[in-house]
Amino acid sequence: MDRSGSPLGRLSNRGLLLVALAPVTFLTVFFVYPIASILWRGATSDIGSLLESFGKPTFVRVVWFTLWQAAASTALTVVIALPTCHLLALHRFRGRAALRAATTVPFVLPTVVVGGAFTALFDRLGLVGGVFRVHHTIWAVLLAHVFFNVAVVVRTVGSFWEGMGVGPEEQARSLGASPWQALRWVTLPRLGPALASAASIVFLFCLTSFGVILILGGPTMATLETEVWRHAVWRGDLPSATALAVVQLVAVVAAVAVTNRLQRRLVVPGRQQAGRLPKPARHLLAANLAGVGLLIGLPVAVLLERSLSTHGGYSFRNYSALADRVDLLPVSSLVALSNSLLFAVLATGMAVVVGGLASVVVVHGRHWTSRLLDLGMTLPLGASAVTLGFGMLIALDEPPLDVRSSRWLVPVAHALVGVPFVIRILVPTLRSVDARLREAAAVLGASPTSVRMEVDLPIAWRGLLVGAGFAFAVSIGEFGATSFLPRSPDRLTAPLALFRLLGTPGEALRGQAMALAVVLMGLTACAVLAIERVRGPIRGSL
Repeated sequence: MDRSGSPLGRLSNRGLLLVALAPVTFLTVFFVYPIASILWRGATSDIGSLLESFGKPTFVRVVWFTLWQAAASTALTVVIALPTCHLLALHRFRGRAALRAATTVPFVLPTVVVGGAFTALFDRLGLVGGVFRVHHTIWAVLLAHVFFNVAVVVRTVGSFWEGMGVGPEEQARSLGASPWQALRWVTLPRLGPALASAASIVFLFCLTSFGVILILGGPTMATLETEVWRHAVWRGDLPSATALAVVQLVAVVAAVAVTNRLQRRLVVPGRQQAGRLPKPARHLLAANLAGVGLLIGLPVAVLLERSLSTHGGYSFRNYSALADRVDLLPVSSLVALSNSLLFAVLATGMAVVVGGLASVVVVHGRHWTSRLLDLGMTLPLGASAVTLGFGMLIALDEPPLDVRSSRWLVPVAHALVGVPFVIRILVPTLRSVDARLREAAAVLGASPTSVRMEVDLPIAWRGLLVGAGFAFAVSIGEFGATSFLPRSPDRLTAPLALFRLLGTPGEALRGQAMALAVVLMGLTACAVLAIERVRGPIRGSL
């Protein structure tokens, strides 16, 4: 009997091996081997030179800035997201689902799109230069990180808060405590596990931030991520890039370990019935909507406005220019966009197949096999995309794995990041299948394979679609790993084209960049809305 209570849930040893073969091979070849290559290169390099690199003042400054900007971004995100968590968790109102979806969209937006949105906002408000310059400062980075990660806090803390009830707070208020005292001494301590879990995830994402630092921080702002890229791609200094990547790996592994430990300790209580939730006060609702509108809506609105802006007023000229090739790019932006769509479809297909097979092993396999594969397939989500791309750059260039020039390597890199999303959604869905349904099908003469095809698959398809939606949204905007991989004009992706357009002066190129950013944002938003529509009652971690 497995954890589902049904002997049908347990795969045979041979079946388990066959199902696990594809995801294990995929993970080993395209993740473990590249990462191990970085570590091996660092271990076998000149130790003296490596230690000398670690002791340089510039290296210490880069490490320190990477850590403190991640900590500051995390604290600011938690503080800003808490009022929205309170509103969504403890109140019901018209548009509640729409507000929750609106906070989710930024999380999966391409980093280059967010960079373009905030660049347009700063330009429109006159904050690009002068005394009140925000562009290419730490404040631009902090704002973008909050924009990205507020969804993590809203989803994690909001779900926990909604389920834990308000009984202790009401008792404290009846004993004379003020609302602030009840929040400080009762609510916040009860929210501690959820706050710690959300903060650890946000810190990990800010620690591995790449596109935001590169676009909004400017050339003078450096983190471990950006320095790995600059040394490897721009300067061709692979030893220094390796030293930085090793430190980044250590930091990421430590952050992932802490995050996993905190998430295992987090047990989300059962949700309250939505009908029992009171309506919020008008001033509370208005203040929250205004805050979310300024943080999320304003950059998006300005980006849309700038994409339509031309010398003669407003038109769709910038969008039609996407079909024209400029000297800056080897192909037109429209071709780059079609490449991104093709890669996203291929990556989504691979993520669904690999993630689906891995989910079956995680749910129906033996305890140690389940835990090991679950942890292994989740690692790419916490790993640095830049480090992954750098690992592929130096590892997959010799026989029998000389695939660095292959067109398939880009969707493979994207699929690596998409697989954890599929698993995180599909595993809880499969575990929720009632064992009595499997037993009833077996009693009626169905074979174990037929049981899974006729019982598990119809229930799991919704989870597969949601996971596929996340994988598509992640792939369409992936920038970090892709910046290392394409070596041919026909593999230029839309995020890379957008990055080049944003970094070049000129009104026409800037307008084309804004139009391309809006198209990418629209594709991502459609994927998120489809996810929210399909998601329905399925249970998942995202």
